[in-house]
Amino acid sequence: MNPIRGSRGHMADDGVQYEFKSVQAIRGTEARSIAKWQKAGWEFVDQNQGTLRTTLNFRRPKPKVPWVPIALAAGVVLLLAIVGGIASTLQGGDDKDPKPTKSPSETTVLASGKPSATPKPEESASDESDADQVLTVENSKDFAALLAVPDYCGETIGTFAAKYEGRTIEFNGSIASMLNHGDYNTRYDILVHPGNKGPKSSVGPAFKFEDVNVPDLHLTGANIPDSVGTGDLLHVVARVAEYNPEQCLFFLEPVSTEIR
Repeated sequence: MNPIRGSRGHMADDGVQYEFKSVQAIRGTEARSIAKWQKAGWEFVDQNQGTLRTTLNFRRPKPKVPWVPIALAAGVVLLLAIVGGIASTLQGGDDKDPKPTKSPSETTVLASGKPSATPKPEESASDESDADQVLTVENSKDFAALLAVPDYCGETIGTFAAKYEGRTIEFNGSIASMLNHGDYNTRYDILVHPGNKGPKSSVGPAFKFEDVNVPDLHLTGANIPDSVGTGDLLHVVARVAEYNPEQCLFFLEPVSTEIR
């Protein structure tokens, strides 16, 4: 790699002044992070790879401040404020008496309506049944949209996690990264992306099983291996835990996992 060097906040050799940004990405998601920020107009400079995360450095030209249009706009706003103040002063004496407000008793009479109907037993049972339903791309539009998001740091991911916390989801995915958890040799942090592309995945959230061993995955099916690794194709059933917007990680609790 030939990283672009430059002093932060200073002018580069071409006379253009740049602003710089550093972003941390989970190992295995660097390509997605670089593509995301390049799409936003940032130029990739270099990267520093750590044990669990990689620091990505970017830069872009600082925008020039259009001082003349800003000054003109400020003058127009000030002029309108002065004219408005004069008009308000001239009309102040012509204000009519305010209309009397309705008494509390009148308001109560007007706002009163039929009492809300209590839910029927069968409706309550239906709601409970829906809450227990496993979410799949076939029965949930929200979940189908989640698995197709182009940005694994998108706001819609946090919205989904908050709405469906504790619910069970089911999908086909692949292992994008599998690293030892801390100093443990048999406990892992496993990153799972929707689809079959593993580390090369470019859509969907970054699902994470944190601090798990292989038995914690509750492997099922005819093909139960002794170990799993990066690139393995999975059929995942898991419980929604939480979304961390700072790390862009969607934490899951494994219910069952099948090798595809």
